[in-house]
Amino acid sequence: MAKQVVEQFVGGSGMSTALKLIGSATLLGVGINQSMYTVQGGHRGIIFSRISGIQNRTYTEGLHFRLPWFQYPIIYDIRARPKRIQSPTGSKDLQMVNIGLRVLHRPDMRHLPSVYRNLGKDYDDRVLPSIMNEVLKSVVAQFNASQLITQRAKVSALVREQLLQRAQDFNIILDDVSITDLSFGREYTAAVESKQVAQQEAQRAQFLVEKAKQEKQEKVVKAEGESKAATLISFYVL
Repeated sequence: MAKQVVEQFVGGSGMSTALKLIGSATLLGVGINQSMYTVQGGHRGIIFSRISGIQNRTYTEGLHFRLPWFQYPIIYDIRARPKRIQSPTGSKDLQMVNIGLRVLHRPDMRHLPSVYRNLGKDYDDRVLPSIMNEVLKSVVAQFNASQLITQRAKVSALVREQLLQRAQDFNIILDDVSITDLSFGREYTAAVESKQVAQQEAQRAQFLVEKAKQEKQEKVVKAEGESKAATLISFYVL
């Protein structure tokens, strides 16, 4: 009799209780899993709350907790990444210049909540192309085309200085700024080549003139020597 009661308990209410326990454990496991998130190396996290919005705290690398559904993490890559542009612009003497610029950028981790509020995660595409073009046009317009070549280091320093200041307004850090390419329009290039050819021709003409003068001088010296020799011979003969 007792055996039948045990079997009935195990087969009926016992099975139901076991299923409830398994279901509860599964829900608990899912809840714990949804409550955790990991910030990988070279990244930082911020939290968006459905109640209060973006929180002002920044989370470092490692394991962190959140309230499922009410909060979700936003992860930023804070490692330096390159951004390149090609910008056609005009020089001080109205020559067209095609200039290439490369920067290494990263968000300021101290102000990630502000970066997300104002720019989102694609801050680099929203801001960098516009301010890079703005600074390049401003700096290049201060120099003649020839000065852009002879004073390239000065041009690069001005671009770097102004671009660092503009990027700071958007909480973006620039680790490196460099001019990668500098070329001119066809007309200016042709004019430079023509000038170089003319200078080479002038130098060649000057060389020929100097050579002719030297040959003439050698002939004069030679003639004077022959004349003196003839005079000496005549003197001794007489």
